[in-house]
Amino acid sequence: MTGPRYTALADSLPATVPFVGPETQERQRGAPFVARLGANESLFGPSPRAVDAMAQAASEVWMYGDPENHDLRHALADHHGVSPDHIVVGEGIDGLLGYLVRLIVGPGDAVVTSEGAYPTFNYHVAGFGGALHKVAYRGDHEDPAALFAKAAEVDAKLVYLANPDNPMGSWHSGADIVTALDDLPAGCLLVLDEAYVECAPEGTAAPVAADDPRVIRMRTFSKVYGMAGARVGYAMAAPGLISAFNKVRNHFGVNRVAQAGAIAALTDDAWLADVQRRIAEARERIGQIAGENGLVPLPSATNFVAIDCGRDGVFAKAALDALVAQGIFVRMPFAAPQNRCIRVSCGEAVDLDAFAAALPKALAAALEVT
Repeated sequence: MTGPRYTALADSLPATVPFVGPETQERQRGAPFVARLGANESLFGPSPRAVDAMAQAASEVWMYGDPENHDLRHALADHHGVSPDHIVVGEGIDGLLGYLVRLIVGPGDAVVTSEGAYPTFNYHVAGFGGALHKVAYRGDHEDPAALFAKAAEVDAKLVYLANPDNPMGSWHSGADIVTALDDLPAGCLLVLDEAYVECAPEGTAAPVAADDPRVIRMRTFSKVYGMAGARVGYAMAAPGLISAFNKVRNHFGVNRVAQAGAIAALTDDAWLADVQRRIAEARERIGQIAGENGLVPLPSATNFVAIDCGRDGVFAKAALDALVAQGIFVRMPFAAPQNRCIRVSCGEAVDLDAFAAALPKALAAALEVT
């Protein structure tokens, strides 16, 4: 008997999951988490309007979703003051990254990112045979100048930059990114991941014209809108690039219920403002907890805070493991020197109280084993 005849590329890749989910960890530990503060979900939940819209749409789930995402694309176009031809909708930013890489990257094509930046992008690049080139963070910030210089050096087809950044929570002003674009080499596309931009200070979003052929901006309903489980993301770019997604995307990838919820979420400005306020309060509380334990919270423009544990990645991992053992789900950066930190998502008071109670014990346990 013979098995499937995999491509040489597929045969060369490891079978992996970029993120070990909290559900997997709960099964391993045989108990649920007390506080789920590791996946940068919005513990404040979605807009009640979105919940109602999804509940109503549930009875229609026997129908496929609109493969053109027409109503959602038009709602997003109105929201951003662009044409629907500038917008493509997909299964979260992760899904859109996969489609984009499939469109642009072939075996051996150069792609540039930061060492330790969002790993799912790297996963897609590897899956299509691209050659990843990485630059270091600069002061816990992604470094646009270094990214674009590396892109010129290796003739990159794509450059990935998250603003605000995951996993550090740092950010650049949108104006600075636009200025840096002058050094993006011709023929290279900037993938600007703005998943957290609604959590960030005014002026963080890059004022890039929708028709600018150098940039594709990606947004999501998973963070401030509280709909991570619905898997709805979108990208804004010049119409030619947006149209090209129709060559490769799963046209039924965004289901009917998710489309209805996203449209309703866009209409609830009051809910959005309230969640933004609660995120700011939670960031402050996480910072206080860190300071009370002799740790340093890094400035954040996201719905999480990176906490500098003051030593190295071994110590931070020991502290993280001790938190998980107490039922507190958090994550940490995976590349040095950022892996000296743990990363804690914003949450309700009860979640942060649980984190506050567990952290001193976790640090004590980490000191014993490192």
